[in-house]
Amino acid sequence: MRFQTHLVPATLERRYKRFLADCTLDDGTQVTAHVANPGSMLGLADPGQRIWLEPNDDPRKKLNWAWRLVDHGGGHFTGVDTGAANRVLKDALTAGEVAGLAGYDTVRPEVKYGENSRIDFLLTGGGKPDTYVEVKSVTLSRQPGLAEFPDSRTARGAKHLGELAAMAGQGHRAVMLYLVQRTDARAVTLALDLDPAYAMAFANAAEAGVETLALGCKIAPEGIDLGQALPFRAP
Repeated sequence: MRFQTHLVPATLERRYKRFLADCTLDDGTQVTAHVANPGSMLGLADPGQRIWLEPNDDPRKKLNWAWRLVDHGGGHFTGVDTGAANRVLKDALTAGEVAGLAGYDTVRPEVKYGENSRIDFLLTGGGKPDTYVEVKSVTLSRQPGLAEFPDSRTARGAKHLGELAAMAGQGHRAVMLYLVQRTDARAVTLALDLDPAYAMAFANAAEAGVETLALGCKIAPEGIDLGQALPFRAP
């Protein structure tokens, strides 16, 4: 996935109202950027953080800037746009590049299922059972090399796990896919202390037959691509 325009480096001044961030460009210009991330962004939104913004001149958008990356130095980045996870996965799934999720005839995003929900991807055909894939963007890391999900309580995430379990119970294949948008992660686990209810929902889903996949990303100011599989460590 390529960014539509060249990213511009900046310094974070503050994030507020979840979806807004005041930033300072390297030339001293003060700008406000959209933050496409409803989570807490724990450890990523500290004032003074080096970040990368994407400019736009779309008159339909209220802001001319969007926060895309956190720069950790040493060539390591975190992608903060949660929507990027599905865009990266859609390209890879369509191309049959995701190990264990290749060989299907059709990849359909945002298909209605469960109780007023939409599955991120429904994979069908190819002589395989219908496969329901839920995607979560992972950005939290509190230990070197270890990514964690979620970064705050997520009743919605627990609901999705319950609906995946229901699909597995009906004989379908159900997959919980954690896409780690951090280049410094070598493994993934659940943040049990931040959301015990989600961890319980995960355990119940796994018992019901829901599979877990974890994938890394290759991230740079030019774009985000799918990386290698990462080990998932159950809490």
